[in-house]
Amino acid sequence: MKKNLLKIAFLFFTLFATSFANETKYEMNFTKETACEIRKIKLYENPVWASKIDLKDGKSVFFCSPKSMFEFYYNQEKWETFGIKDISDFQNILVTDYKTLKIIDATKAFFVYGSNKTSPSGDDLVVFESKENAQNYAQNNNGKRILSFTEVKNSLIRLLNGRI
Repeated sequence: MKKNLLKIAFLFFTLFATSFANETKYEMNFTKETACEIRKIKLYENPVWASKIDLKDGKSVFFCSPKSMFEFYYNQEKWETFGIKDISDFQNILVTDYKTLKIIDATKAFFVYGSNKTSPSGDDLVVFESKENAQNYAQNNNGKRILSFTEVKNSLIRLLNGRI
């Protein structure tokens, strides 16, 4: 009986440790000097809005908001100094969860459009890891729509920037 209990305990521990180990930990790793590539705003002043794109060549591009990150994502040819040929040069696209401040994969995030909160770059998208948190936030802050990463189009970013 003890052997069976030990086997079950070992199996449970192994499964728990494996699932915990598979959770990817992302880092934003900016300093007081790190500024948004688009707007030159220091990230440490408003870390809840921080975003980053890691490039395959090891460089990182930082942004003061999700809107700025998407502006870069859709128009990377404007920033020739990074040598980006297309989005396959992106390794990680990271954003900060507005509620938990956890650094998350932007491609799996939920973006609230049209809320009453603004980022350092003005009208913006508020980011959440869970759809439930995004729905709660939208309901309490006049959010108009909840979008997945692929639903955020360049036309929406242009609208947020007043460039329609």
